[in-house]
Amino acid sequence: MTTKPLIDYFEKLIPLNDEEKFIVEEIFKERRVKRKQFILQEGDISKENTFIIEGCFRTYTIDDKGKEHNLQFSVENWWVGDIGSFHSEKPSKLYIEAIENSIILQCKKEDQINLFVKYPKFDRIFRVLAENGMVSMQNRILQNISSTAEERYLDFVQRYPHFFNRISNVQIASYLGITPEFLSAIRKKIVAS
Repeated sequence: MTTKPLIDYFEKLIPLNDEEKFIVEEIFKERRVKRKQFILQEGDISKENTFIIEGCFRTYTIDDKGKEHNLQFSVENWWVGDIGSFHSEKPSKLYIEAIENSIILQCKKEDQINLFVKYPKFDRIFRVLAENGMVSMQNRILQNISSTAEERYLDFVQRYPHFFNRISNVQIASYLGITPEFLSAIRKKIVAS
């Protein structure tokens, strides 16, 4: 059953009864996404909340000069989306692209709201997820303004060792806010020391 990883994910936070498991199976729809396919593009309104069963995605924006800036990478058992567009129903400024062939589960906004009303346990689960996301974003901002590029790279390596065979060096450099050449220099320095 495709929803099993999602149900297992929820149950790590709060146990679900049979009715709650059934509703998850009813409202989350499976979607297969090919490598380089978008699930959201700038100008679109984010209409689904997305849980990754299998695969890897990147969330990025493009500045006025045409340069891409990677904001986030997302893999199995992670959520991906533009929460601002999802809640405000305003056009997104983000792109979300599959880095690999992927399998996702998506829930429409109206179904999620109904889920919260009829099954308050899910309101609590998603509140915890939002709070954890906010803490993660704050930590990333603090790190970006107070750490050197080398420190940011070493932290990335420590936190996300499983990303390195899945994400290009160019994308990692963009995420860290440095050029690919500078990333290469950092790696050479680390190996030499």
